[in-house]
Amino acid sequence: MTFTLVYGIRCGFCKQVKHVYRSFTTSQTNYKVTVKKLKGKSSGSQKWLTQQLNDPYVKRAKLENWRCRSAFKLLEIDEKHKILRPGNVVIDCGAAPGSWCQVAAKKVNSSKSEPNRPVGTVIGVDLLHIEPLDGVTFFPKSDFTNKDVQKSILESLGGKKVHVVLSDMAPKSSDARQLDHELSVELCASVLRFSVGVLRHGGHLLCKLWMGPEQDKLQRALDRMFTTVRVVKPPASRTSSSEIYYLAKDFRGVPSEKSKTFSKTTPEVCNDND
Repeated sequence: MTFTLVYGIRCGFCKQVKHVYRSFTTSQTNYKVTVKKLKGKSSGSQKWLTQQLNDPYVKRAKLENWRCRSAFKLLEIDEKHKILRPGNVVIDCGAAPGSWCQVAAKKVNSSKSEPNRPVGTVIGVDLLHIEPLDGVTFFPKSDFTNKDVQKSILESLGGKKVHVVLSDMAPKSSDARQLDHELSVELCASVLRFSVGVLRHGGHLLCKLWMGPEQDKLQRALDRMFTTVRVVKPPASRTSSSEIYYLAKDFRGVPSEKSKTFSKTTPEVCNDND
């Protein structure tokens, strides 16, 4: 017997609720969700909906109570590279909706869920509103590149240096691929400029980047300040996406001669935590 289920889902592109038609039979154990063509909506919007509805990481995130699928990117990176440890101080730049902070809070024990292990600190910063999370201090509706925001973060740390700076941010995408790439590089550069003021020696930086010809410029800057720099792409990162992550480990400090590689402009930012 065949059934059709109709329900609504909010689109990541236009933020409107779409009607989704899911068809399956009683004999099916695995089925694919299809989205009926939506009048007046872009193909990108419809493709995103179909992709989300059939993504196993989206389903796992709901089952395991993560705020979004991007949690698995950090989980997979940390499983291999061991950057988060109990007692660590972590700052997540561009934290909304908070899935990376969820992972960090669990890994560094900031929620004190393991009484016999060191207790860490997790701070999340974002331009958007973020729902509260146990063991995490959020700075919602805040731009981490703003000096007043940075001052507030430093005050909340009480003099403690940071073990890990995270960023899963991306600039708002456009039809100009090269421009998007350049804005992504500049966004990573702003995270780097922020990181050099808060990281302890031996600390780590994990930052998302959209691939392109300008990424070598960013890597050269990272190479001057960290012992090891590698490009990582966890399995949870879609193969169709141009995103990669720079994992820079063991912060050595800023070189004596100040780098003028990057300008101090900051692009408009959105969170691509899908």
